Amino acid sequence: MAEYVVWFQDLGKDDVEHVGGKNASLGEMISNLSAAGVSVPGGFATTAEAFREFLEHNNLTQKINEALSALDVEDVNALAKTGQEIRQWVIDAPFQPALDAAIREAYEQIGEGNAELPVAVRSSATAEDLPDASFAGQQETFLNIRGIDSVMVAVKEVFASLFNDRAISYRVHQGFDHKLVALSAGIQRMVRSETGAAGVMFSMDTESGFKDVVFITASFGLGEMVVQGAVNPDEFYVHKNTLLNNKPAVLRRNLGSKMQKMIYGAEASAGKSVQIVDVDREERMGFCLTDEQVENLAHQAIEIEKHYGMPMDIEWALDGDDGKLYIVQARPETVKSRSDANVMERYLLKQTGKVLVEGRSIGQRIGAGVVRVVHSIKEMDKVQPGDVLVTDMTDPDWEPVMKRAAAIVTNRGGRTCHAAIIARELGVPAIVGCGDATDILKDGMEVTASCAEGDTGKIYEGQLDFDIQRNSIESMPKLPFKIMMNVGNPDRAFDFAGLPNQGVGLARLEFIINRMIGVHPKALLNYDTMPNDIKQNIDKRVAGYGDPVDFYVEKLVEGVSTLAAAFYPEKVIVRLSDFKSNEYANLIGGKLYEPEEENPMLGFRGASRYISENFRDCFELECRAMKKVRDVMGFTNVELMVPFVRTVGEAEQVIDLLGKNGLKRGENDLRVIMMCELPTNALLADDFLQNFDGFSIGSNDLTQLTLGLDRDSGIVSHLFDERDPAVKKLLKMAIDACNAQGKYIGICGQGPSDHPDLAKWLMEQGISSVSLNPDSVLDTWFYLAETHGE
Repeated sequence: MAEYVVWFQDLGKDDVEHVGGKNASLGEMISNLSAAGVSVPGGFATTAEAFREFLEHNNLTQKINEALSALDVEDVNALAKTGQEIRQWVIDAPFQPALDAAIREAYEQIGEGNAELPVAVRSSATAEDLPDASFAGQQETFLNIRGIDSVMVAVKEVFASLFNDRAISYRVHQGFDHKLVALSAGIQRMVRSETGAAGVMFSMDTESGFKDVVFITASFGLGEMVVQGAVNPDEFYVHKNTLLNNKPAVLRRNLGSKMQKMIYGAEASAGKSVQIVDVDREERMGFCLTDEQVENLAHQAIEIEKHYGMPMDIEWALDGDDGKLYIVQARPETVKSRSDANVMERYLLKQTGKVLVEGRSIGQRIGAGVVRVVHSIKEMDKVQPGDVLVTDMTDPDWEPVMKRAAAIVTNRGGRTCHAAIIARELGVPAIVGCGDATDILKDGMEVTASCAEGDTGKIYEGQLDFDIQRNSIESMPKLPFKIMMNVGNPDRAFDFAGLPNQGVGLARLEFIINRMIGVHPKALLNYDTMPNDIKQNIDKRVAGYGDPVDFYVEKLVEGVSTLAAAFYPEKVIVRLSDFKSNEYANLIGGKLYEPEEENPMLGFRGASRYISENFRDCFELECRAMKKVRDVMGFTNVELMVPFVRTVGEAEQVIDLLGKNGLKRGENDLRVIMMCELPTNALLADDFLQNFDGFSIGSNDLTQLTLGLDRDSGIVSHLFDERDPAVKKLLKMAIDACNAQGKYIGICGQGPSDHPDLAKWLMEQGISSVSLNPDSVLDTWFYLAETHGE
């Protein structure tokens, strides 16, 4: 006799054919992970046998198969007509009496006397959530369903959703036979996230495939808004290793706009059981989770991943009433974990243009084409192969047209919504959460959508040239010295960590200040005395962080700890800020504090700035951040580098100042490196090295100061060459001095990236590391391997 319903706690991961992937996974977690701190709300599932019997009972099996086998899913109109017809047949068909009775009895049991217990009614297909196809969002979910009559309607709607247009199309494109797929409805206790928060998390970075972090998205209210992509959520990255060592592990926080939330509706039936309301401005300006809650979720994600032995895509909810965090779904991640880690595919923009729109990037690719602004699914046939699809938000219903597009651009949505997951699966670059894409981009415009420049995706005017590079990194030849990378942008850290490397030879702090902070540190220290317009600008940026000074320190911590985590345990050499006065003046509030200098390149910068009375308090904030990264979070792979040290006296004062701020050379394995970028540094190398653990050569400044030319001047730029004999003589002096004292010697200037022959010469002189721009790592590595030993 057929089994009609099964309790979650009686299910496990081997029951996919019985109750579908989603419900089998819920049962697996309840049975095996409760003791490990993974909380899953209870419930029951209808079985695949019950679904098949339901179709047979109503003579629908053959009728549906005939309709589907005659269908061409590429014909969008025919797909819509056939899908609508089949769904209506299912809705109109009565449940067989045994299934009807089983659902009623189970709902009464779960309610324990509460006839109006709110439940979520979710779909779970027998072919879904396999390691090579996500089926994300292909069927329906109904939230806050109350009372048995409403539950019965929702279950019928779930059954019908196996034949949504998107689900039919997706099965065809993934090669699944419709006849072999059945549906199970999961009836699960509701988590009161309408008064809390909810979202999606992945036990890896969705864009780069970096496996050492948990990536969490979160917004207020029921999680469906995040899943659908209807809101731009908060984002958090948590470093697994740091968390497991019981240290603060939140690497990064991005505040989302969270304009709306979904809450319980007044009615109990499917379609009316929820409503969408605006979120108060004050609430939006804060994060919807505390660091403690973020870390709790990450712990649960790690346990789930460990149990399944693969990266996972997980939905979670925070109950606003009991304050607890629950897991409501978990499925294997199906895109990055399938890709070949040994083949590097890199999209490189060869031109730049005017940026029209920005959003969150999905997929690390580039697509160019003609804009098609689509306002509803009814207009999908406007999109021709190779067009750029622009819309408010997509959902899985759009899958038939998404795969035609060269790129997808949306106003709303985050990096874990269904549309983003489907775009990744299809290999189509998508830029989501742009806010105003449908207003700015017009039908017929030619644009380039670039997701290859970090977290921020950019829509450029015009169709720009780009390259696709594919390299196998399986057999990188050995070299007699280290190849490190120059990485300033934390957005790209996880991506670049996938390149063969031995750490970061130069991480520029000013890049983090410019991109993640944007405000002069003095303006934050003196916030109370700032003019109103500057205050308002600062308020916008520090939202979620409260205190302006804490914001500055925390953002530095986030930027540096992201780099440190990405390359852990390899060294990450962080150069302390090296803005010139004109660059500092461009930050918010900067003009109030910066001198006007005729030649800022040779002015108030580097070590002179740190030890001066009027900048020392700003430098102390940098020290505070570096101390937290190293001593509190435990990233002792971070080393510090001091730029532009003019005299040995300055060197002594900076080292003393670092020590007074808790960053004493040698303590907790701290190495302090000096930038060797002035001729005096090479000439007096032995004296400077008394204060430092080695040199990193800045060949850009060393060349311009040796040859006496401004590298920014087009008139004399043809004379700028790091291979000039005078420059090479100074380079050799620096290398020899460090080697004689057994100290670190590397180079982080542009020279070796531009001139592989210079990298070869440096290798021959006995340099310990060459730090290259990421885009030149593979080419230079292979060049050096080929010429080594010649």
